Amino acid sequence: MRKTVHRHLGKVVAGAAIAVAGTAVMVAVTLPGTAGADESGGTGKAAGSAQQAADGQGAAPGVVQQAPAEGEKGKGRDPLTDDETKRVEQLAVNQQFLNSSENVDGKRGPQRLDVELADPNPDELDNPNAPRRADVTFYDYKDDTVVTKTVNLDTGKVEQTGTQHGVQPPASHAEDVEAAELLLADPLGAGLKADYKDATGNELTSPDQLLLTAMIYKATPGAQSGVLDQCGEHRCVRLFPKVKNGPWIDARDFVIDLSARKVGKLTG
Repeated sequence: MRKTVHRHLGKVVAGAAIAVAGTAVMVAVTLPGTAGADESGGTGKAAGSAQQAADGQGAAPGVVQQAPAEGEKGKGRDPLTDDETKRVEQLAVNQQFLNSSENVDGKRGPQRLDVELADPNPDELDNPNAPRRADVTFYDYKDDTVVTKTVNLDTGKVEQTGTQHGVQPPASHAEDVEAAELLLADPLGAGLKADYKDATGNELTSPDQLLLTAMIYKATPGAQSGVLDQCGEHRCVRLFPKVKNGPWIDARDFVIDLSARKVGKLTG
């Protein structure tokens, strides 16, 4: 395999370090490991998991959905089962939230980010029969808000809802894919396509041809201008694409603003 590719993005790299073309310096940036790239971006949790609640699939406006079946249940502090995860996603999104929110694709319903077992209340720490609860985290692209809902799996009720602005949890796999779609559709994505073709001999037409990892990008006040100056308030990511069964492609200079659906390039 060739070790260097001199294209617009800079280079295709093998391993964890990126060689800077024309110099003998190695940039001190560690790329995510191959295992992480094979999973999802951010936390790597639940890649390819059910998005029905997040995308609003299967629900029409004004229609009250039937309560989801309980399915397989865990006990105590056991990790959430797949059935519990799916159920809590559905319970967390009522009709009002579904209709008033927007996901990364611009469709109705919030973008589901993460589901994890919630800590018991302080007065339940010694209770082996304490109710199981789950925290479900969403991103609402309509107003750039992180929404976290705590659902009691025993009662099926949402016990607590929290909202935060200017907070950016790790990106989900669906957001990684959408970021790649936006980059490929933008003129700035020409270098990524050129590097991919140089590495594989094939045209890059879809994010499905890549293993994707993304990291949240927040703008430093005054450091960047234009499309990137709102990153942090907006949801922005930098992509670390990898050719399947091949090398990493250096795309660190590009930032995708998922909120504005625009691509920018870092300067300096």
